[in-house]
Order: sequence, then structure tokens, then C-alpha cells
Amino acid sequence: MIYKISFVVPGRRKAGGIENSEVAPHPGERWQVGKQLLEIVEVIELLPPRGDFAYLHATCKLVKKTAE
Repeated sequence: MIYKISFVVPGRRKAGGIENSEVAPHPGERWQVGKQLLEIVEVIELLPPRGDFAYLHATCKLVKKTAE
């Protein structure tokens, strides 16, 4: 299964992104998205899985932003 995940950090304009992963995110986990380390707060299924794809939305909080 391939998970298409949208990552969003509420209150931040340029935070988050969209990633493909073979693993689904879970609350409490930390994920590296671009140059940001995010902690997953909530995961919502956007659509029912279709074929080999699942569509998820992860609400996150910023743990650390690395220098560009």
C-alpha cells in the first residue's frame, strides 16, 4: 500500500507538504518533511483506499526546522 499523506502545521504559512510513503503515520510519531521535523498530532483518512493507494491528512506540530 502506498500512502499519499498531506502534512499540515496549523498557524504556519509555509509548513507541511505532501509525501508518498509505504508506512502510515500515527499520532506521537515524528516525521522529517523536507527540512522540518514534525510531530504527528492527528491522522484522518481523506478517501477510502483505492487499489494500492490510501489518502491521509496529518495534522502536525513543528518540532524543529533545520537551516536552509
